[in-house]
Amino acid sequence: MKRHQAREAAFQILFQMDMNDVEPKEALAAFAENQQIDTFTSRLVEGVYEHKQEVDEKIIEKLENWSFQRVAAVEKAILRIAVFEILYIDEIPKKVSINEAVELGKKYGDDHSGRFINGVLSKIDE
Repeated sequence: MKRHQAREAAFQILFQMDMNDVEPKEALAAFAENQQIDTFTSRLVEGVYEHKQEVDEKIIEKLENWSFQRVAAVEKAILRIAVFEILYIDEIPKKVSINEAVELGKKYGDDHSGRFINGVLSKIDE
């Protein structure tokens, strides 16, 4: 599985976790019933879950004129993955994490999601 596909799977799993309030092991197992999960997907899902407070705080710091509660669930899941990558996975360049997040936003979000995600992530310090 390519990393782009792994990120997309992680997004889908994290989105379901938020919607259904389930733990990573349960969400990963449910997803694995229909689709293969690779180690990068698991690393993203478990890492975002483990560092959710720090990741969310970093996102909240960079929001301008917008509350975290108003951020759509799709955008939250995408932002969490990218911020986790930027903060905790050194071998992935920041611009790659941002580009991947913007593409996911364009695919799963609304017309403004890509621009919103790019604006938030471009302010994140490594």
